[in-house]
Amino acid sequence: MKLIEVENYEAMSKKAGEAVIEQVKQKPNSVLGLATGGTPTGMYRYLVQDYKKNQTSYHQVHSVNLDEYIGLAADSPQSYSRYMNENLFDHINIQKEQTHLPSAGASSDKTEGEKYENLIASLGGIDLQVLGIGENGHIGFNEPGTAFSSETGVVELTASTREANARYFNSIEDVPTHAISMGIATIMKSRQILLLVSGVKKANVLYKLLTGEINEQLPASILKKHKNVTLIADRDALSVVKEKEGSVSR
Repeated sequence: MKLIEVENYEAMSKKAGEAVIEQVKQKPNSVLGLATGGTPTGMYRYLVQDYKKNQTSYHQVHSVNLDEYIGLAADSPQSYSRYMNENLFDHINIQKEQTHLPSAGASSDKTEGEKYENLIASLGGIDLQVLGIGENGHIGFNEPGTAFSSETGVVELTASTREANARYFNSIEDVPTHAISMGIATIMKSRQILLLVSGVKKANVLYKLLTGEINEQLPASILKKHKNVTLIADRDALSVVKEKEGSVSR
């Protein structure tokens, strides 16, 4: 795992955006695995600014998102479909029919995961997967205890994850209890992974990731076994590592 330390959130977002742009320029028909939430918002903002300034083309790009809530309409203000449109897709020249998110109408639906796996395979796999990390170590919505062999499917969200996401809803009661998420094994098939970590709230889990053992109770720890992971972390996210371990290698 290659570690890049940056000053702050904006620097992390810029560095991540540059990596995505480089990937697209090197392979115009790249398959990009995309994430949602607070962490990648700045990266998307950088990509939009670059598109307006430099006209980096996404016309041949396919995107596959990590996850989506169960039970929310695509145009719901809290849906990840709407998030992607508002933060990226509506502002660049990507073809909407080449943007993909997993979907399932009910928590008992087991067929959509298989469809999503088949879609990713039909595209030739993911060239670059962008990830954040939850405070409990989840990647995508793969919560602690998820098997490393898991593929795309419906998952039940932990109380801590629902609480962390409640800020996007009117109340925690409005936060869906289930989501459909790309599986850990699916993520690990990506040819390159970009892990973005920012802020003091992520400092403890980042310390556990960098210093602990590979364990299904910390889903992100499996990334240590991937051959091409770049971790971009700001100083706040690395604060516990530096406090307990001293300087970190780059």
